[in-house]
Amino acid sequence: MSIKKVILLFSLALTLVGQNFQLHYEASEDREYLVSTLEMFKPDDWGSTFWFVDMEYDDGEMSLAYWEIVRNLTLPINNLSATVQYNDGVANFGNLGKVWLAGINYFLQIGDLGLPVDLLYRNLAGSSSADFQITTSWYIPLMGEKVEFSGFLDIWSQDSGDDGKDIVFLSEPQLWYHLGKSLSVGSEVEISQNFIFGKSDIQFLPTLAMRWQF
Repeated sequence: MSIKKVILLFSLALTLVGQNFQLHYEASEDREYLVSTLEMFKPDDWGSTFWFVDMEYDDGEMSLAYWEIVRNLTLPINNLSATVQYNDGVANFGNLGKVWLAGINYFLQIGDLGLPVDLLYRNLAGSSSADFQITTSWYIPLMGEKVEFSGFLDIWSQDSGDDGKDIVFLSEPQLWYHLGKSLSVGSEVEISQNFIFGKSDIQFLPTLAMRWQF
């Protein structure tokens, strides 16, 4: 992927409306991709809405698109919300599978660290039976908020190839250095097990990235 294509994609992203746009360069093993992420989070009187769209670009062409949307509804119990979520995507090798999730979100406070924890019923289209998912995310400012350590962790069950179930682990910790109010540079490491098709060992896929905050 040429540096001109990287600059062009990032420049086009600045015209989009959203909370932040990320552009990642991943080069590991047999993978060499640009990955763009557009995210939005919006609280309101009833709860909050969060969504993101990921796209992978192989040789300058989009080879994968994936999105998630999350709606949280505040319950009359401290730190507890109901949540409904939907995931879907498509790639050049076929559909990624649509997933409906529903459950509760509990905001866990550990000292100065707040961890929203989702406990979810997970229904993947075509699955032999229902599954579960546990999700959390974090945001930790460092060095007087000049540096940010953030990310998420997902653990879920899904059908395996032997009529049983696999446990999938996926985490994407990110480290950002803020160059200004809007622009940050940093890195992300995708850490997973049973997430990439045919890969049962633990995978580490690092990226170099930049982010524009709207």
